[in-house]
Amino acid sequence: MLRRDFVRAVALLAAPLSAKPQQTGKVPRIAFLALNNPESARQLLAAFRQGMREHGWIDGHNIVIELRFAHGETERLPALVAELINARVDIIVATSSVTTKVAKDATPTIPIVMATSLDALGEGFVANLAHPGGNVTGMTFFAGPEVAGKQLELLKMAIPTAARIAVLTNPNNGAVPTFIRETQVAGRAFGLQVQTVEARSPDQLDAAFASMTRERASALLVVSDSLFYGLRRRIVDLAAKSMLPSMYSQKEFVDAGGLMSYGANLPDMYRRAATHVDKILKGTKPGDIPVEQPTTFELVINVKTAKALGLTIPPSLLQRADEVI
Repeated sequence: MLRRDFVRAVALLAAPLSAKPQQTGKVPRIAFLALNNPESARQLLAAFRQGMREHGWIDGHNIVIELRFAHGETERLPALVAELINARVDIIVATSSVTTKVAKDATPTIPIVMATSLDALGEGFVANLAHPGGNVTGMTFFAGPEVAGKQLELLKMAIPTAARIAVLTNPNNGAVPTFIRETQVAGRAFGLQVQTVEARSPDQLDAAFASMTRERASALLVVSDSLFYGLRRRIVDLAAKSMLPSMYSQKEFVDAGGLMSYGANLPDMYRRAATHVDKILKGTKPGDIPVEQPTTFELVINVKTAKALGLTIPPSLLQRADEVI
């Protein structure tokens, strides 16, 4: 009986291990390359780690995750990528359009998984979403730049009297020209004037908001960008000081006090990006793995911020919201 119990216990202990990815000697090294600092990326990195655990990959056990942060300084990215290449990483997880571009320019062979990108096809990262080709696959944030029209529509519903919309962009983002064109088309359809304002670094934000004030912008649309995501609390504070009702693409801006957001769930995209990493680790070529697009978009509204801005959000818009803060 004792021997039988011992054998049963060994079998129970071994069963979960058999479901995990089989190691073949060398422990894979996965690079996590972020434009911003560790604090701003904390939630997203946690979501990626969760996704990896769901596939049986645990940092420090059967994989090593190499973390690199540029602290908002785009010019540091090439050196960080070179460092990762020299470290012989097996996969680079790029957390933005700019990190994807720098990584793709640096290596045509190391697989690159986009945890998010603004417009993977439009930015030239892949030849086709269904059949990417090359060494890049992963997630793309927008199903297309037409999401700008939806964001403007929702912003106009929240502020019917709005006449001039400032659009904050980062010119370092390769997808911005397409996005701006779509915004201008949508603006004309809604009878809105669109003012494009640029900020390619943190020290240009004050001047950008001063420009919005001079031009008497009625509201603000912030184009999705990893730099802006890392600076979200500062951008939300500047919008509040300027009394600018603002639309964002990520819920985290609204959590920080922004008025509203419409876009995909960003942490979920990072979790789903782990599926691409898992497939590559198991032998699939990145060029054979389709790039995923968001399947659902969420509208989040902060009514406390609306009150501070002297706005009353129409009940019809609140009913459409997926979350009201």
